[in-house]
Amino acid sequence: MQQFFPYVLFLHVLGAILAFGPTFAYSIMGAMGGREPQHANFGMRTTAAIGSGMVYPLAILQGVTGLALVLIIGTSILSKPWLGLAIVLYIAAISYALTVQRNALHHAIELTSSPPPAGAPAGPPPELMATVKKIQRGGMGLGLVVVVIVFLMVVKPGN
Repeated sequence: MQQFFPYVLFLHVLGAILAFGPTFAYSIMGAMGGREPQHANFGMRTTAAIGSGMVYPLAILQGVTGLALVLIIGTSILSKPWLGLAIVLYIAAISYALTVQRNALHHAIELTSSPPPAGAPAGPPPELMATVKKIQRGGMGLGLVVVVIVFLMVVKPGN
């Protein structure tokens, strides 16, 4: 099994770059949508398409390749606290991203998919702004978790 280690490690690192790299651009896309509300729905649909077509599948693959690396090395997760913490953070982040964050994004897309009803007050509806704030907070939290996981994987504190 050791002969597969460099190839699985390559897939793991490449998967991390491809899965999580684009998510750091989401905040730029969101800010542009805020400045140009007429394009916000397109930006959110683009974000959802990138998430569904690339980020989520590759993020799940991260768990598979990570588990494969642990099995190839033959290490005990309990003997390496940094690894255990990284796995717990990964499971929490992927769970949050696939449920709360994804649902909030799809809700925002629904809220911006049709013009406001006649006589509606000017500006974005409060429900949309609350949903956008939820997406922003979730994105910042998920970004922070990714950075912490990368730190743990590279530095291996206490190893």
